[in-house]
Amino acid sequence: MLQQPELLAPAGSLETLKYAVMYGADAVYCALPEFGMRAAPVNLTVGELHEGCIFAHARGKKVYLTLNTLPTNEELSKLPRYIQDAAEAGVDAFIIADLGVLALAKKYAPQVERHVSTQAGITNYEAAKVCYELGAKRVVLARELPLTEIAQIRDNCPQDLELEAFVHGAMCVSYSGRCLLSNYMTGRDSSRGACAQPCRQPYTLLCDGEPVMKHEAYVLSLKDLKSLDYIDELLDAGVTSFKIEGRMKSVHYCATVAKVYRTAIDTYLKERENWYVRPEWIAELEKISHRPYTDGFANGRPDESAQNYGKSTNT
Repeated sequence: MLQQPELLAPAGSLETLKYAVMYGADAVYCALPEFGMRAAPVNLTVGELHEGCIFAHARGKKVYLTLNTLPTNEELSKLPRYIQDAAEAGVDAFIIADLGVLALAKKYAPQVERHVSTQAGITNYEAAKVCYELGAKRVVLARELPLTEIAQIRDNCPQDLELEAFVHGAMCVSYSGRCLLSNYMTGRDSSRGACAQPCRQPYTLLCDGEPVMKHEAYVLSLKDLKSLDYIDELLDAGVTSFKIEGRMKSVHYCATVAKVYRTAIDTYLKERENWYVRPEWIAELEKISHRPYTDGFANGRPDESAQNYGKSTNT
């Protein structure tokens, strides 16, 4: 029997966490005020994290905490207490990008699972196996992987290493979010949770001082990912956890997307070869704020059709 995949939803607030759970998420991911890849206004306090864990666990769900920034030497002294506070609050896993943080989490909260973040850029099975050997229970795969390469990673890694993949939400023009554009232009570091999203702004392209395009265009802005059509193929490729992007998104967004993917996954597990994407699921996803949709890298490197040259419709 095909194992049911985990549906993992974002939670930028305690309210969003609760709604994501109630609308079908098996697990949620969130952050405390520091060390997460989203700035402070969309994070939880330690008390809220504790309450969220109680709420989720009472319903058989899990809570993961992002510790996926790249900390400086000066910040390292804060991490042991931070990790211990989160463990005492009841988190089920840490999502980590930095090798030092990975080691500290293992030292100060060995009972909590460790997941390697997409920021680590895991694009091949050797990298995934190294993460496993360092104590990771799961790797969050780079968003740039087609389904065929995900399957190769699954086939060449220990079977108890879980694979997580993004299935819905905003996409970054930079490889696995490794971007210096925000830092260069505004002084806000995208690797430390403060991205100013300059890629979402319009630009004028020049060649020898002359405009290449007649009008300003959003030349770095990608469309939003929608993998609803690939649920069967993602499962066949060995994906363990289906991840929804959007810790800065609204309660309505998180609840709606979680509900649609929950319904689609459960329907597929019942119908298998008779499964198809229902129009009403698409209609629900069209109701939320979003850029035009794309299937991303599912079938290989996307062409210019994945670019959102028109004005963005969400923030």
